[in-house]
Amino acid sequence: MTETEVLGVLYQAFLLALRLALPFLLVSMLVGVVISIFQAATQINEQTLTFVPKFLAILAVMAVLGGTIMTMLQDFLRQMIALAAGG
Repeated sequence: MTETEVLGVLYQAFLLALRLALPFLLVSMLVGVVISIFQAATQINEQTLTFVPKFLAILAVMAVLGGTIMTMLQDFLRQMIALAAGG
């Protein structure tokens, strides 16, 4: 493999990781902001209050996007195996 091919594989892996993590990070961030606004409005200062809603939101995202995530990972793995096999 040339240096250009290695950099291409690393770039593809980085983009895949970004595409896989972004929905979870965005949902977690949005839920955190909503809970923070709720805490500020009600003056409830419980640090553990955000854990359960974030956890449930992340599980919901996993339920909705789980198949798509698995397909993306399988496609990337097939590409890497084909590249390693010389095809």
